Amino acid sequence: MLTDITGFLACATVIFFAGRRLSHYGDLLAERTGMGKAWVGIILMASVTSLPELMVGISSAAIVQSADLAVGDILGSCAFNLGILAMMDAFVPGRKPLFGLTSRNHVMTAALGVVLVSLVGTAMTLPKDIVISSWIGLTSLVFIAVYLVSVRLIYLNERNHPADTAGSHAADGSPGGPSLTRIVGWYAFFAVVIIGAALALPHFADRLAEHTGLGRSFVGTFLLAASTSLPEIAVSLAAVRMGSIDMAVGNLLGSNLFNILILAIDDIVYTRGHILKDASPYHMLSVLGTILMSAVVIIGITFQVKGKRFLLAWDSAAVFLIYVVNLFLLYRLTA
Repeated sequence: MLTDITGFLACATVIFFAGRRLSHYGDLLAERTGMGKAWVGIILMASVTSLPELMVGISSAAIVQSADLAVGDILGSCAFNLGILAMMDAFVPGRKPLFGLTSRNHVMTAALGVVLVSLVGTAMTLPKDIVISSWIGLTSLVFIAVYLVSVRLIYLNERNHPADTAGSHAADGSPGGPSLTRIVGWYAFFAVVIIGAALALPHFADRLAEHTGLGRSFVGTFLLAASTSLPEIAVSLAAVRMGSIDMAVGNLLGSNLFNILILAIDDIVYTRGHILKDASPYHMLSVLGTILMSAVVIIGITFQVKGKRFLLAWDSAAVFLIYVVNLFLLYRLTA
């Protein structure tokens, strides 16, 4: 068991530090293309920091063949990302509330996240799926289609209602800055490092679930989700401390959209059956918890309080409380 714990912690540490560097070079790459910070946070950075979820999901579904680990990782990561978003409120300079400084454009991203997660919950409760092949259901193709439509809607919304993107600029190409070739090279290197660590992570998580008796649903929802969300933590914390609130919020909300696309990919590579049907029904707790937290985020961004008396504003505190209750209920029901 000690070997499994050591291996799990080693993989998580590698993902954290490599994910931070990967995001740094992804940001530089975005600057060279002249893309805005809000769009970078929602699409590029979210896709980059979700690489661990992608590789862990594929490994859990295709190699370990565990529907609970794969589904728990994705839904747990969606809930965990919103929990991270709430905790970022404590690090905003000047005791200002996080959502009070967030562009209202992010309401669309959060709402589209609710749509996608709700579709997952609907697919889990249906008595059976419409079969495309012996193991691929129609719902997975629907997830992919809705994700692509969501990306298009976010792009049009950003174009029609541009957010304040101060600090976003194209790299000036000065001799002191890294070349585009160097940026791409380091980006690829850290991507490979993350892929390697993320592929090994489900093996140790599966062994820990067996040794501790916690159950694959809880391990997937908490341990795997927390570990694969380490890049989001590193990137968002750095962004908040630099004052790039929209980058941090866009990264976390955009990651939730990308996570549902990953779930569809997991279903395609999971050949034992339909992944949402084989997973524990207790994952519906994470679905409902994510919807509730997203709703509070939407309220917070829309209402936009201007100050806070405590470490967390009321909206951030409510989001974090929902996450803790969700995790506690899942532990009590599955342990």
